[in-house]
Formats: sequence, structure tokens, C-alpha cells
Amino acid sequence: MTVRQAAEKWNLSPRSVQQLCTQGRIPGAGKFGKAWAIPTDAEKPAHPQQGEGSPSLKSPEPEDVCDSGMLMPLINTPFLPGRCLETAQAMAEGPQRDIALAEYHYFSGRPEQAALEVEPYLNSPHMRSQLSACLIYAYANLSLGRIQRAGFALRALDKALNEAGGQSPQLQAAAGFVAAAGAVLLHLPLPQGLPDMQSFLPLLPPGPRAFALYVYAHYLYLQQQYGQSIGIVEATLSMGAEQYPIPAIYLHLVAVMNCMSLRQTERAKAHLLAAWDLARPDGLIEGFGEHHGLLGGMLESVIKPGWPEDFKRIIDITYHFSAGWRKVHNPVTGHDVADDLTTTEFAVCMLAARGWTNEEIGKHMNISVNTVKRHLSSAMKQLGITRRQDLKQHMLL
Repeated sequence: MTVRQAAEKWNLSPRSVQQLCTQGRIPGAGKFGKAWAIPTDAEKPAHPQQGEGSPSLKSPEPEDVCDSGMLMPLINTPFLPGRCLETAQAMAEGPQRDIALAEYHYFSGRPEQAALEVEPYLNSPHMRSQLSACLIYAYANLSLGRIQRAGFALRALDKALNEAGGQSPQLQAAAGFVAAAGAVLLHLPLPQGLPDMQSFLPLLPPGPRAFALYVYAHYLYLQQQYGQSIGIVEATLSMGAEQYPIPAIYLHLVAVMNCMSLRQTERAKAHLLAAWDLARPDGLIEGFGEHHGLLGGMLESVIKPGWPEDFKRIIDITYHFSAGWRKVHNPVTGHDVADDLTTTEFAVCMLAARGWTNEEIGKHMNISVNTVKRHLSSAMKQLGITRRQDLKQHMLL
């Protein structure tokens, strides 16, 4: 079979099949010139999560120790808004470009494509490639509703952190970064063995370092340390993070979350529009969908009126991502984050749980007070509560 024929037979992308051939995971596959020939009776290689346990840290190959560009390469690359795909495609052929393309597809709301592109690297001998692949694979599969696969990748991140002790300080920092991202963004407890943030931040390359500071700011937000969280965001942006658009988008979004918690709506709007200016030229809207409820109605207030079609895509991302998110978060934490609410109901409830009055919510979201009351009544009935103050236990404050 050709690579394309095998891809069709096994429901994989041609690039994934090529990587499987390169990694020697297809018995009998041979290369003739520039093309691979695959035995017609070859079976699809077992999916990584069907094997025993999670990927383990390999002994890094010499070039992997110092090749910091292999850790989330697109996050780690400055580019002008509108040139995201071009930047990924211009990278060296191989893991760096494949993972960068997966990052582009994930952050632009194409999780299926992203998962296919990183799947061959879940057991890569290059640690930064493996860590990057597992992080992307986990979040892509949340959006696809493949919770078993997402859980497999999240466990792999924790396992990598536990096994990183004998590796170089840079690889330990990389493992700490992805493990923290895997936990904090799902609002899960921090993994055991996570090094102190200040100890591994200086060892990260600049793009992942900026994203790690977003993760830290998100963690502080969850601790209700809103002022400190905003301070980290704005300091990080002022020191050049804006040239790395993907981390900058996420930094601006966590700033919106904090500003809304402090009722600083104009400051929140400024951060949201800054994120939108970076994201819209490349369609990097995944982060907006991931943070929808936490943004306290800002998307309905600011994005929906001016960009209704983009808003529809964001809401579609929100539904898919939040459904997978809850299936991981709720069982692990024992919390009961609201399910089956519309995105508008959730946004209204978030503001109500933060102490906003119906009049304040209506003015902010450009809806009438009666509409606010209707959304709250419907949501509280679905949640089985009768008191406004009980909303907090079902929200993500």
C-alpha cells in the first residue's frame, strides 16, 4: 500500500502514517526512493492509550537536550498577526513543523486535525516533542469528547514530571511547564512534585515562559488573588510577550477574567480587544471558547455585536470544550460545575455569583432586566437551587 492508501484504510492522516513508518511502528514497511511501501496485510499500529500505561521519558538524544525550539515550537516563535500558518509551514520538516501545525490547528479550533498530527509523537524519543504532543493531544481530545484519550495524555504529563528528576534542568523545567498547564487550566489540583515556579521559569524558552506565566496568573485567579494576577499579566506583556501572539492572547484573556472579578469593565474590554486583535487575523479563537464563562459576558457584550459569525464559532468551541472539561474536572475534584446551561445562562450566572445585580448584568450584556431574570430562573431551576448565593458552588469563580 502507499501511505495514502494506508491512511484511508486506518482513518489516519498521511502525515501520521509517514511518521509511523519513520518510527518503525509498521512491520514490513520499507522506503523506496522518497516513498514508503506498506504491506497490504499490515495492521494499524495500536493506539498509544491501548498499550500498557502511559508514555515514559526516554533518555534524550544529545540534540534534544539543548533544542529548546522543540517545546511547543509555534508558541515559542514570534510572528506577525496574519502569518501564523505561514510561520508554521516555514519550519524545518519533521517534528518541529508537525507539532507547530498541530498547535495552529488546535488554537484555530480544529482539534481533530491537531490530534492526528501529534499522535505519532506521543512516544517520541525527543522529550520536548513528546511533552508538546501529550499536551496538545489532551486538550484536543477534550474538545472531541474522547475523554479516555485525554485522560491518557494527562496521566502521561504527570508521569513525565515524576520521571524528570534524572534529566537536565531544562527538561525538568519543560516537564514542569506542561504538567502545570495540564492541571491548572482544568482547575485540577497541582501535580505532586511540581517544582517551584520561580525555579523553572528562567529555564524555559521565551514563548513557553510567557505561556507559563499565563498559567501562573490563571492559578492566582483561582486563588482569588486578582490584583496580583493582573500585575503578572501586564508585567509579562510589557516585557515583550506581545511578540508571541498565542501566549499573549491567553495572557490578555486571564486579565479579562480578573478585571471582571474586580468589576473593572473598561479595563476588561481593553484586554479583550487586544486579544482579539492578535487572534482574529489567523482565526486563533480556541482560547476565547475555552474561557467563555470566565470572561463574564464580555464576549456577548463586545465580540457578538461586531463579529457575529466569529461569535457563533466561539460558542460552538465553548460547548464542545466545556463538555469534555467537566467530564474530567467534576469527577476528579468532586465539584459540580454547571452542566447543560446555555452559554448565555452560564455568563449571567457567573456575574450573579460575583455579586452583580440584575440591572448591572443587563446593562453589561445589552439585555433587559426581565431577560436576565428569565435566564437566572431557568438556570437555577436546572441546577436545583433556589437561592442566588448558591450559584457559587456551580460556577468557576
